[in-house]
Amino acid sequence: MPNLRIALAQTDPRVGDIAHNTDEVIRWSRQAVAAGARLVAFPEMALTGYPVEDLALRTSFVEASRAALVETAERLAAEGLGEVPVVLGYLGRKPETSSPQNCAAVLYRGEVALRFAKHFLPNYGVFDEYRYFVPGHQLPVLRVDGVDVALAICEDIWQEGGRVRATGEAGAGLLLVVNGSPYEQGKNDGRLELVRRRAAEAGCTLAYLNMVGGQDELVFDGDTLVVTKDGELLARGPKFEEALLVMDLELPAADRQDPDGTVYSDGLRLVRLDLGTAPVEQSEPAPAQDFPRLDDEAEIYAALVTGTRAYVRKNGFKSVLIGLSGGIDSALVAAIACDAIGAENVYCVSMPSRYSSQHSKDDAAELAHRTGLNFRTVSIAPMFDAYMESLGLTGLAEENLQSRLRGTLLMAISNQEGHIVLAPGNKSELAVGYSTLYGDSVGAFGPIKDVYKTLIFRLAKWRNELAEQRGETPPIPENTILKPPSAELRPDQVDSDSLPDYDLLDSVLDLYIEHDLGREAIVAKGFDPAVVDRVGRLVDTAEYKRRQYPPGPKISQKGFGRDRRLPITNGWRRG
Repeated sequence: MPNLRIALAQTDPRVGDIAHNTDEVIRWSRQAVAAGARLVAFPEMALTGYPVEDLALRTSFVEASRAALVETAERLAAEGLGEVPVVLGYLGRKPETSSPQNCAAVLYRGEVALRFAKHFLPNYGVFDEYRYFVPGHQLPVLRVDGVDVALAICEDIWQEGGRVRATGEAGAGLLLVVNGSPYEQGKNDGRLELVRRRAAEAGCTLAYLNMVGGQDELVFDGDTLVVTKDGELLARGPKFEEALLVMDLELPAADRQDPDGTVYSDGLRLVRLDLGTAPVEQSEPAPAQDFPRLDDEAEIYAALVTGTRAYVRKNGFKSVLIGLSGGIDSALVAAIACDAIGAENVYCVSMPSRYSSQHSKDDAAELAHRTGLNFRTVSIAPMFDAYMESLGLTGLAEENLQSRLRGTLLMAISNQEGHIVLAPGNKSELAVGYSTLYGDSVGAFGPIKDVYKTLIFRLAKWRNELAEQRGETPPIPENTILKPPSAELRPDQVDSDSLPDYDLLDSVLDLYIEHDLGREAIVAKGFDPAVVDRVGRLVDTAEYKRRQYPPGPKISQKGFGRDRRLPITNGWRRG
């Protein structure tokens, strides 16, 4: 069987920064060719970044992408890299109508040798591709070194039939799929199972290349896979890291002569590119690459760090600002920020009031000491007293005033010093509206926005255990993890005064939000009807608050804003 050495570039493109992305394609291609690769591939829309959203509707951006594709082919050839075909995702358009398309191309010998568009367009969850693109109806097959390689883009293998079935009908030896597949909890096993199933259906080895990095609320985890038709896992890329996977594949020799235009399943028309190259005998086998797997907490934490780092760095900020209360939420946000951009770039402010406990003030200072982040204390007591003297507020208004004073203080420091503010709200609190607009909700990014409170505690414990394993000081004080959660806005306040216990609350929220179960279905699972009614009412009436909360990394099936979209004005109250 011919041996084909392929290089899968698991990269982190920047949306809209075509010049940077082009430079990265050249850089990674240079490494791939130096490693003896005979075929190089990059992720979905790697030239423009993904997803581009309404940028796809700007003719100037589409044309810039198409022009950059041609320039990239020319640059590859000018640098002596043109003899190796490069598969590159980009934003294109349908020639007949100029409608935007999610495309990929084969660059070879200084030219764009083959172009094709995504066949299946996702229109669920975080995807709105019917809004932007029209589908392609080709089956592109590249013959390189005596092997037929069918090409596809992401959703093309998530749907039945299509290019997977057509690949089998065309007798290709490899199905290469370029992807921009976002991370969410538990997706790993489902993704591997899917790739194995599609490889069996196509009757050939399948290479699944995915991007990494963060884009607004989306996080891309890499986890590139290569699987044989029999389900054997040949290679797997690292999680949340850029990498170049170079491997030798023993693939069947191409023996089909189906002419261009042959029509396969779903009306896909064969478009063949035969490079006329012969198999190359490599002097040495490609080195084995073994990347460690991550457990659940490590994977989720890495996603939060990746999303936070990307948002800060890709938007041109150098430092972040956090209100550090001594509670578990702000403590975890601070730890994430330190791991994302370095403790020297993290600035925290303790803003005690008359109701702040000494242990919370001490815990905030202790976390700052352990991590080495920048820390200061600014009491809000004088400001609070001035407002109270003028307004005479009581109850909830008095509590919310404290939070809003802290929000004002954070934004003032942000304006003065140029830090980006990180909001500390978690998914449990956002779900039931247990947050103060223009108070603890201020900020440009919410690192734990999609993390339930019970998971917050698990992640904090995991991060401390990781530090101990490394021989480092655990970043989060033990007292912060052990003490009952409290907003400390009135004497002896704890969260359980206003909410069900978090274990119970999160169980109901999981069914109501993540699984879209209604009242009767949740009650049937054994939950108290009064609790279900209360939680459902709180969730339904808090939509207006969630709409005003900053973005944050999506890690669940139903992230607020991206996946779960409900009307603010809503008279339906039956779950």
